[in-house]
Amino acid sequence: MKTLERSNFDALADAVCAAAKPGERSSLLLKAEASDFIRFNRAAVRQATQVEQAHATVALTQGQRRAEGRVTLTGQLDADVATLRRELDTLRALLPDVAEDPWLLLPEAPARSERHEHGALPSAAQVVGCVSEAARGLDFVGFHAAGPVLRAFADSQGTRHWHHVESFHTEWCLYHAADKAVKSSYAGSQWRDAEFARRVAEGAQRLALIAKPPRQLAPGEYRAWLAPAAMAELLATLGWGGFGLKARRTGTSTLMRLAHRDAALSPQFNLFEHSAQGSAPGFTAEGFARPARVGLIERGLATGTLANARSAREYGAPANGANAEEMPESLSLQPGTLAEGQAMQSLGTGLSVSNLWYLNYSDRQACRMTGMTRFACLWVENGEPVAPIGVMRFDDSFLRMFGEGLVGLSDRAELIADGDTYAERRLASTSTPGALIQGWRLTL
Repeated sequence: MKTLERSNFDALADAVCAAAKPGERSSLLLKAEASDFIRFNRAAVRQATQVEQAHATVALTQGQRRAEGRVTLTGQLDADVATLRRELDTLRALLPDVAEDPWLLLPEAPARSERHEHGALPSAAQVVGCVSEAARGLDFVGFHAAGPVLRAFADSQGTRHWHHVESFHTEWCLYHAADKAVKSSYAGSQWRDAEFARRVAEGAQRLALIAKPPRQLAPGEYRAWLAPAAMAELLATLGWGGFGLKARRTGTSTLMRLAHRDAALSPQFNLFEHSAQGSAPGFTAEGFARPARVGLIERGLATGTLANARSAREYGAPANGANAEEMPESLSLQPGTLAEGQAMQSLGTGLSVSNLWYLNYSDRQACRMTGMTRFACLWVENGEPVAPIGVMRFDDSFLRMFGEGLVGLSDRAELIADGDTYAERRLASTSTPGALIQGWRLTL
C-alpha cells in the first residue's frame, strides 16, 4: 500500500510544508492501515475482509489562529498532493475568520523520531486454520484484526515523526449457553500458533466449570483475584478523569485525595504512562514528542499528571505528550511478586474474576467505582475453582481496593490491546498484572 511507504509520506510532507507562506506554519498528520478482519461463529468464518485506508489532517497556523481539515487519500501521489494543497488553500481563506486561541501551543523546536516495528503476523488463512484446529467441537465466537498501522507527522518547522507498527488483536468467547461464556484474548506483534492454541485450551477447561449450577453469593466483602482483563477495565476507568492536568487543577480529578496525600495506595502500586513499551505513537497530533515514561503513581503516591499542550499553556506547566483528553494510551502497571501460576492457591477461598464491564463512578470524589462481573467468574475453595457465580455488582473505592485492600500483584504483566476498530484500528494498550485483593465489596 503506497500510503504506508516512507517515501510517499516524505513527498506528501514536503508538499504540505513547502506550501507555508511567511508567518504561517503548516503541518500534516497521516493515519493509514492495511488490516485483515475476520469474524468467527461456531469456529467457522462468518465474515472476512481487508481494509486499506489513509487519512491526512492538514493544519495551518498564523499567530494564535489555527484551522485544520481532514481528507481521504487515494495512494496516487500526484492526486493526493493536489488534494492537500487545495485543502491548505481552503484553510488559508478561513483563517482570518477564526478567533484567536489563547491556549494554542505548538512545539518550539523541531524534533524527529522513528519507530518501525516489524511483526510476525499470521495470514488470514493461517488464523482460520488455527481456529479450526484449536476450537474443534467448541462454539468459538471471535474477532481477529491484524496488519500494519501507520502514524506520521511533519510540519514546516522541520519536525518529522514516523511510527509504523505491525500488530494483531484476537479476542473470542467460548460459548456454553444463555449468558455463560469464557472470554479470552491474544494480542501483540509476534503471532505463535502454539500460544493461541494454549489460550483456547485454557478457556475450554474453564468452560466445563461454568456448566455447573452457579453459586449464589450474598452481598458482602470477599477476597478476590482480579485477572489482567478485569484489571484493565478498572485502570481504564481510572484513566477517565484521573490523571489529566486540567482535572487536577480544577479539582475534578477522581484522584484528588491521592494528589492531596489524604489517601495513599499500597507501596506495591506503581503506575506509568509508558510510551516506549506500548504500541501508541511517541508523539501527539500537534507534533509534541512524548517522554518514554511518565510516572503517575509511584509506591502508592501520586507523582505526575498527563498534560496536553493546551493545559500546559493555560496552567504554565510543561506539556508531556498527553492527548486532547489527557487520557493514557500506553498505561503500564508494574508487576509484583505473586507467582501467576499460583494465583488460585494465593487466593485460597474467594472469587476469581475474569472480566468486568459496565464500569462507571458511583462517587467521583471518592474514586468509588461500580460495575458488573462478566463471563467466567468463579467461586474458589482452598485454591480450587468449584463453581461459577451468578452475575454480581461491585461498588468499591479504587483507593481502598488498591490501598489497604491490595494483598499483591502477580509477577507477570499481560498486554491488553484496545480492540476498538470503529473508523480505524486503535493503538492504545494497557499492560497489567493480575491483583489479589481483600474485602472486595459486592452490593447485589
